[in-house]
Amino acid sequence: MGQKVHPIGFRIGTTKTWASKWYSEKGYAKWLHEDLAIKREIKKKMGHAGISRVELERSSTKCTVNVYTARPGIIIGKKGQGAELLKTEIQKLTDSKVYLNIHEVRKAETDAQLVAENVATQLERRVSFRRAMKKSVQTAMKFGAKGIRLNASGRLGGAEMSRREWYREGRVPLHTLRADIDYGYAVAKTTYGVIGVQVWIYKGDVLKERRQQQQQQQQRR
Repeated sequence: MGQKVHPIGFRIGTTKTWASKWYSEKGYAKWLHEDLAIKREIKKKMGHAGISRVELERSSTKCTVNVYTARPGIIIGKKGQGAELLKTEIQKLTDSKVYLNIHEVRKAETDAQLVAENVATQLERRVSFRRAMKKSVQTAMKFGAKGIRLNASGRLGGAEMSRREWYREGRVPLHTLRADIDYGYAVAKTTYGVIGVQVWIYKGDVLKERRQQQQQQQQRR
């Protein structure tokens, strides 16, 4: 049996960092469930805005929610009304004071989560799975990805038996810790069953100097 390791979990502490940044001894379970509820709520309310990821930072009394999206205008809304409404909804889920930051994802074509969701949406619209996958692979490579692998598994094309199909272009070195691998997963709920879509995108190696620059940029934010 092939044992698969989550590419982001595998790199935490080396080239990747945590999606939730906080520490608590007594209230760990409470905060963990709050984090999961906040992420679910944002995905449910703003799924159409192309949300790549949600990162949370906490102190004893405040909770900062960073939403990375391909379409920030949809979340912000007219005169920031959409953002205020979302902030109010999140505030109901936690006792801490909520601060909401919305960041734009510049290249949605090379963001693994957004690519996976795009393919899943096309499968739900009954687009040919081969066409949808090939197009996404070509677009990602065109926009500067060094390698991409795309998996789709389930009743592809409405076949009686489920199977797995995958396409790869360029290099995707999953065993190399310094490799910057972005991973995304989405589910297409089609009329003939559920199809899972997985995407791995290789964006180059993260060297020590580059990692320090990224950390400095995050601290400035």
